[in-house]
Amino acid sequence: MRKPFDKVMAGIEDARAYLNGARDGFRVHEVEVPEPNVVAIRGKTGLSQPAFAKSIGVPLGTLKNWEQGRRRPEGPARILLALIEKRPSIVQDELVR
Repeated sequence: MRKPFDKVMAGIEDARAYLNGARDGFRVHEVEVPEPNVVAIRGKTGLSQPAFAKSIGVPLGTLKNWEQGRRRPEGPARILLALIEKRPSIVQDELVR
């Protein structure tokens, strides 16, 4: 068995090779995440704005900006919102004990 450091370094070398144009032996997974309707997603959870913001780890002001269209969720926040849209109880099911 390889040491954890060796596994990490192998992954870094694979990433470097891919970025340098090597494509044989690599699988690429592309996921398209739709623009979330934050108001509708929060509505599915039944949570208030403060409770929903706390449950997903964002400031209340950020959530309000998303809901009012002044800002858009990006990156991991979009992924999390997409998961919550499909399964509104996912955060509570997986993280609350």
